[in-house]
Amino acid sequence: MRALVVTAVVAEADSVSTGLTPHPDAPGPEPRTLPGGYLITRRDLPGIAFDVLVGGVGPAAAAAGTATALALADYELVVSAGIGGGFDPAAPLGSLVVADAIVAADLGAETPGGFLDVSALGFGRSVHLPPTELAARAAEATGALLAPVLTVSTVTGTAARAADLAARHPMAGAEAMEGFGVAEAAAAHGLPVLEIRAVSNAVGPRDRAAWRIGDALAALTAGFRVLGPVLANWGERHEHR
Repeated sequence: MRALVVTAVVAEADSVSTGLTPHPDAPGPEPRTLPGGYLITRRDLPGIAFDVLVGGVGPAAAAAGTATALALADYELVVSAGIGGGFDPAAPLGSLVVADAIVAADLGAETPGGFLDVSALGFGRSVHLPPTELAARAAEATGALLAPVLTVSTVTGTAARAADLAARHPMAGAEAMEGFGVAEAAAAHGLPVLEIRAVSNAVGPRDRAAWRIGDALAALTAGFRVLGPVLANWGERHEHR
């Protein structure tokens, strides 16, 4: 099985790659550059090969980077991975969230009656659903919260915005900036998608001093140490279906 893991920035890619390295002290392969300037690194585990892509920040960049990689090689699964904000208290700092739904939370229109997403406007879809069994097994293996992950183009920085998102998506576990873009590209190629986020900050008033990016990156590495075999096992059971 071959899987594409899409991250936004190099630090996230390094954390994922470290988790996917069978021997942590062994040097990994050097990243190579794809058309468009996207960096990609190969990691091989028993039963599965991972290409870890640095696809850029935000849903548009993530969609473009993912689509580029998918056009150049054959994959069976796409994973959006990185750090993000967690909805307190369900997803505390340093925890993991695996998406059971990948939601475009701010793509739509503001109206006097409230926010309308693109599906309500009749312009397309606003939710992608990862394979139910895969998401559940990934959450169980990593100790993650299984919940919707919201994709936003602007990171939440006020209590009012956090309250609005929580009211519209009461089961949400995290917000990030790339998942829906990755999912759109995967869907265009007919591929299943998974999203996993490590929580670096609480969704709410912007407080950089309270962020725990290092802890989140460490949690991402730990998550991928156990996630690799889960994805390989799932792929073995589904590759001939």
